[in-house]
Amino acid sequence: MGACTSKPPKPNPYAPRNHHYNQTPPDILPENDHATPSQAPNSPLTLPKPSPFFPLYTPSPATHLFKSSPSATPASGATTATPTPRRFFKNPFPPPSPAKHIRAVLRRRTSRGNKDRKKKKSSNKTEDAIPEEEEVGGEEGSEEGAVELDKRFGFSKEFTSRLEVGEEVGRGHFGYTCSARFKKGDRKGQQVAVKVIPKSKMTTAIAVEDVRREVKILKALTGHKNLVQFYDAFEDSDNVYIVMELCEGGELLDRILSRGGKYSEDDAKAVLVQILNVVAFCHLQGVVHRDLKPENFLYTSKDENSPLKVIDFGLSDFVRPDERLNDIVGSAYYVAPEVLHRSYTTEADVWSIGVIAYILLCGSRPFWARTESGIFRAVLKADPSFEEGPWPSLSPEAKDFVKRLLNKDPRKRMTAVQALCHPWLRNSKDIKVYLDVIIFRLMKTYMRSSSLRRAALKALCKTLTVDELSYMKQQFALLEPNKSGCITLENLRMALMKNATDAMKDSRILDFLTPLNALQYRRMDFEEFCAAALSVHQLEAFDNWKQQARIAYELFEKDGNRPIMIEELASELGLGPSIPVYAVLNDWIRHSDGKLSFHGFVKLLHGTSTRTIAKVQ
Repeated sequence: MGACTSKPPKPNPYAPRNHHYNQTPPDILPENDHATPSQAPNSPLTLPKPSPFFPLYTPSPATHLFKSSPSATPASGATTATPTPRRFFKNPFPPPSPAKHIRAVLRRRTSRGNKDRKKKKSSNKTEDAIPEEEEVGGEEGSEEGAVELDKRFGFSKEFTSRLEVGEEVGRGHFGYTCSARFKKGDRKGQQVAVKVIPKSKMTTAIAVEDVRREVKILKALTGHKNLVQFYDAFEDSDNVYIVMELCEGGELLDRILSRGGKYSEDDAKAVLVQILNVVAFCHLQGVVHRDLKPENFLYTSKDENSPLKVIDFGLSDFVRPDERLNDIVGSAYYVAPEVLHRSYTTEADVWSIGVIAYILLCGSRPFWARTESGIFRAVLKADPSFEEGPWPSLSPEAKDFVKRLLNKDPRKRMTAVQALCHPWLRNSKDIKVYLDVIIFRLMKTYMRSSSLRRAALKALCKTLTVDELSYMKQQFALLEPNKSGCITLENLRMALMKNATDAMKDSRILDFLTPLNALQYRRMDFEEFCAAALSVHQLEAFDNWKQQARIAYELFEKDGNRPIMIEELASELGLGPSIPVYAVLNDWIRHSDGKLSFHGFVKLLHGTSTRTIAKVQ
């Protein structure tokens, strides 16, 4: 782990400097390609070697729309199309550019595609013009026979009449950013930032769609003080112009560097509360940012207590209920393990916040390596160090907070809302707890569960700690139960709509309510809500899980564990005739009295499904 050091000229704080990783990382990479935190060398900087395992490791077709100028300084933490200056850490921060490899691969593919087209003698067909996979090359040049892209966005074309453009304030791979001032209208005289994206650099349909989606998300996400404010989008024949709030206080990265790379616990809390607040809000709307890092948080002014704003939604996306994203995007040092496995949702943002929290508290990165493959291996396999200074001098609550954010299993990781309810942040200022989307996922599973599993979950709820119950009480209160202390489907709907933005329509968050239709006809009190909203996987991440499960089982024994036949248990679990139930469920039931065993109880808590059981056989 490198310590923070000086930084070179100022990059564009608004232009996206993030990347798609277009090839799934291998599960096992050479051991010498990475270094764990304790193995990071202290020798002078040397640029990392390119990885042979990621020949298509490239910026997104939309995020590499612009070639960097000599004056451009890409953000630290992002692998770019040109080597990044040594900016943030003493050890080599970004891997070298794989652009040469990309061009070589594209040339081979283009050559192979042309030969195939000649053999097929079907050059008049659109689908034969370019091999589908060649689109990843984007800016490397258009191939022969490519279909002309429709780059009309439907934005206003009155940019020059509405705004007076000032000087350039930054440049990145997406484009460049200028200051500007409204010449007329309600905002006349107001200073703003304008991100300029030349259409000539939009060389793929994916690139066009990425820009369209970024504007859509910025326009839809409104009403949070820690979101950069979007004003308008314009276009002409040459460019797209995104007009946003001008933040003049610099990046969070700047302040980390000004403090020598470390924050006190109280100062770190103030930063993380703002980050978690806005991310929890985005997740409630069904938006995952996918590139959270210190460079993408700006202060509105130079004032020490200036609000922090999240920017750069160029890689953001809507994530719908029960949907998992699979494209590898983001910045290498902040990317979550499940992103590298190509199956993730909003929990990936929480991992990135965990990396930021680690940096704030100790001034170094939790995962480090010389090459991009080494970085990915460290993220997948290595554990962050909490033994070196200053961790021994920090509070146990601070360490627990970071560890629970950096849990490699996304099912066991805290959500942004749960992080705000963590004991370490207790009594922090400006905390606003939003409805947690995970509640709806867990309630859906509960409603589909057998009566036996529901009884087991109710027993487990009786073992919750005061802190865990506090989170449950806050979530239940947000549903505004009636006078009798119960909730119905209408409570859930109203709670979702209370903080809804237009983004919620695109992400279809209200679809969460469909599996909960049974609540139209009955009510749920707080005790049952706790059972329905309880995450067994998250409890399993605690050191005392086995003891807690054992206590819950003892309560279950007293309150309703009765003799049960294997056939009855199979029926409860919904097992079909094709499943050898006696072989599968034999150790779920005690042979002495026919009651559910501890092993069966724990399996039941996890919601073992027919599909899971079938895989075991």
